[in-house]
Amino acid sequence: MAAPAPLPTRRSKLCQRVLISLLCAALVAWFVGLGVWQLERRAWKLDLMERVSLRLKAPAMALPAPAEWPGLQARDFEYRHVQVQGTWLHHKTVLTQATTALGQGFWVITPLLQNDGTAVLVNRGFVPSQQRSQWTRPPAPASAADEMVNLQGLMRKTEPDGGFLRHNDPQAQRWYSRDVRALASALQLPATAPFFVDAGLPDATVQPNPEAPRADTGPWPREGLTIVRFSNTHLVYALTWFALAAMTAAAGVYGVRHARP
Repeated sequence: MAAPAPLPTRRSKLCQRVLISLLCAALVAWFVGLGVWQLERRAWKLDLMERVSLRLKAPAMALPAPAEWPGLQARDFEYRHVQVQGTWLHHKTVLTQATTALGQGFWVITPLLQNDGTAVLVNRGFVPSQQRSQWTRPPAPASAADEMVNLQGLMRKTEPDGGFLRHNDPQAQRWYSRDVRALASALQLPATAPFFVDAGLPDATVQPNPEAPRADTGPWPREGLTIVRFSNTHLVYALTWFALAAMTAAAGVYGVRHARP
């Protein structure tokens, strides 16, 4: 008859099993949590895609009234098809860096002064890098005789703080994102909408161009480059996390059964 294992050996084996169990349980819970989060993200992305698709197909609507601005949430207006009317403040035009299907360049951002005295920042479209000096040359200020414009576009949420590892520098006229609040402050605009408008509707015929577009292939600024394609790989990620959870659980069971002092 085999002699019982010494007490220290039994305790060591028990502790080892407990540690393996706790570690595996924590990892399984973490992986499952990540998988559930990816499923929630997938549901959110599908809802976003459907919402945006319906808004793109809807007829143009008027902009929200200034009284509604404080309560606006991005999910309620992002990519809404709208119609805007006002007078360009050309002397307050700024450029923000952009990477589009046509290559590297800038978005041309010009405030539009509405009839009620409020301003809306409008992204008039893309221009190639070699046109920077042309669009940053300040024209004469707007006058009462300037022509009223009427345009359609998409409402977009503000892009605060600049780009990746690059911050907007209003003093040097270097803008890496369309930060509505910062732009309105730097341009000393009147009451300004907390969103901006991308002029035009997305143009599906625009093909990616790996080379910088020539300056004579306008018209510039080029509208219709708003990206409305959304990547939806959340289900793949969710299945990956759930698979890791199952593998960790199996490894934990094996480890507990075969734990050695």
